[in-house]
Amino acid sequence: MDREANIALWQQEEQAPFTGWDFSYLEGRMMEEQPPWSYATRAAEVLQGTASVLDMGTGGGERLLKLREHWPAKVVVTEDYPPNVHLAIERLSPLGVRVEVVELTRASALPFDDAEFDLVLNRHSGFNPAEVARILSPGGVFLTQQIDGLWAHDLMAVFGAEPQWPDETLANCVAWVKDAGLTIITSEEWTGRFTFTDVGAIVYYLKAVPWIVPGFSVATHLDSLLALQARLEKETGQPEVALSFAAKKFLIEAQKPT
Repeated sequence: MDREANIALWQQEEQAPFTGWDFSYLEGRMMEEQPPWSYATRAAEVLQGTASVLDMGTGGGERLLKLREHWPAKVVVTEDYPPNVHLAIERLSPLGVRVEVVELTRASALPFDDAEFDLVLNRHSGFNPAEVARILSPGGVFLTQQIDGLWAHDLMAVFGAEPQWPDETLANCVAWVKDAGLTIITSEEWTGRFTFTDVGAIVYYLKAVPWIVPGFSVATHLDSLLALQARLEKETGQPEVALSFAAKKFLIEAQKPT
């Protein structure tokens, strides 16, 4: 495929819709190695016996819905990205779930009562450890899986970008959670790779996850895309060599003292 045909294809990928936190559009084109733990399995386990749960940063509720058979009587979620808020309300409200529009940062307050939840779930969203500790009931559990701040640092470098949150590490998050008064039950980290089969898939990914390369577009970052295409062609179509990048995640499970 020649240069102009590639550019036209990338422009189409740039306009492809992305909603919720659903990358099924890239099925077979983006492959990610998986950590040794399963966040979903552990979430299902800790849901057992709870009376209330908060799912922070639920996206469009995709993953929470997969846990529906384990839901307690009270289920509350937060989300702040407008398209996802709409999806969460549409999907979850009819099931009795309360949807709160809340920005999640390390300094954000949460609009919930003290000791309101037996369980707080958080998958890849920001959180204020002190607020999580405040809203947990005595003996309540906080389960979070986080993307390490150095995730995709080598992909960022291709586009002249740098990690925005390099202090987001397991060691730092464990310290913040402990400082909030929670007891660490489990903490694990994992390093692996995620791979794209074609440059168009990278275009879609960078538009869907805009903080990886802030301000990304095909027009503004064309030279970098062409460089990736040249790398792919040099490796004779072996994306496992040409378009493979650093993946890093960690998991923390903590409990509020009784």
